Amino acid sequence: MSDYRAIADVGETLIELLRDNMEDLVDRESIVLFSPGEIDSSDNVRLSLFLYQVLENTHLRNQEMQVKGPDTLTFPPLTLELYYMLTSHTSSGVQDKTARSLEEHTVLGRAARVLYDNSVLKGSLLKGNLNKNEELHIMMSSLNMEDLTKIWSTFPSKPFRPSICYVVTPVQINSGREVGVQRVVSREINYAYYARKGGK
Repeated sequence: MSDYRAIADVGETLIELLRDNMEDLVDRESIVLFSPGEIDSSDNVRLSLFLYQVLENTHLRNQEMQVKGPDTLTFPPLTLELYYMLTSHTSSGVQDKTARSLEEHTVLGRAARVLYDNSVLKGSLLKGNLNKNEELHIMMSSLNMEDLTKIWSTFPSKPFRPSICYVVTPVQINSGREVGVQRVVSREINYAYYARKGGK
């Protein structure tokens, strides 16, 4: 599991993954971890990744306490699902509307292939303080048009752009809560009770 920086580290991991695998198509700096609502047409942004929702992973909610030492237990980690929206943007130099759309679709398709080919993140791909021995899974999140429109409605006066939503899980943040425990050092047996019961 990782510390409280896990959410930020996952964002860095995804951005670096996209940048490393799309350098031949777009500039590294044009792939950003940013809300589409804050991107201006003058910005040199071709692809944005936006964290729009964080939920607890219900399947991993009731885990056991973790042993920290001989007399200390820690609470289980908080396990999260991170929801991202991947959006392509047109370069400012393209004037033809059809060419602009084709460019957006090309960039989005390439990014989707990168995330598909790296749907399991582990080892050296994990950035920051993420536990290199654990795995993160990237899955496409099937949002209907109504839900996708609700997200875009939070960006005033921003036109809808081609987007794909993903969920990354399990993202674990270790707990800072601990409890002390005592070892069992003696045990009392009521021999008189067992004698009356015939030793049973």
